[in-house]
Amino acid sequence: MTYSELKSGLKFQQDIVVTAKLVVPAMSDFYPGFVDMPSVFATAFLVGFAEWTCIEALRPYLNEEERTVGTYVDLSHCAATPIGQKVTAEVELVEVEGRKLRFKILCRDEKEIISEGFHERFIINYDKFLERIEEKNK
Repeated sequence: MTYSELKSGLKFQQDIVVTAKLVVPAMSDFYPGFVDMPSVFATAFLVGFAEWTCIEALRPYLNEEERTVGTYVDLSHCAATPIGQKVTAEVELVEVEGRKLRFKILCRDEKEIISEGFHERFIINYDKFLERIEEKNK
């Protein structure tokens, strides 16, 4: 398959279990203000999980030289999820505009919806992308 075969309607879902490594205080090594926050699924990790789910949905459509990068995130985080609960991310490709892809996202834990929104990704040539990044460091 190739990305040119991507069409609106592609759906994918996956699960993750919230562990102590995925909660807000776990981020305090980088952001000390989080150290005394509740031990619930961190928004940053929720966003990462939604992105990862989109990446996995696209994997069969990309060739060896291609990857996707996130370009836009618009997600709510409307309910807390404690350690031990499973979170499911459901993604649906709702728009394809060349290499620009827009997903509708819904995440739920074992009790309720915890997140809804949209995420956009862009298909890149991996080697060319790395070359552009190297140029920024010169």
